[in-house]
Amino acid sequence: MSEPVIYVLTGRLDGGSAAGHEQALEAAITDSQPNLVIDMTGLNYVSSAGLRVLLVAAKRARGKGGDISLKRPSAAIREVLEISGFDKILKIVD
Repeated sequence: MSEPVIYVLTGRLDGGSAAGHEQALEAAITDSQPNLVIDMTGLNYVSSAGLRVLLVAAKRARGKGGDISLKRPSAAIREVLEISGFDKILKIVD
């Protein structure tokens, strides 16, 4: 199996940016490459709309036999992921 695709998120993942990221993630997750690492090093805010984007991407990846990992979320983003239960749905790696 090839290396996973790396998708970099920076700034804000919210209602204003959600649609664009959802489309980009959909395009990145393919039958031949269903595994994705989302690099969150530069992400400083995530809203409920942003969490939905992550959930939709995870469902798409799993539907194709792959998975998604969230790489290096900040302490604040990690807290949002834990409070919302997303740390149980998606793998978080440092």
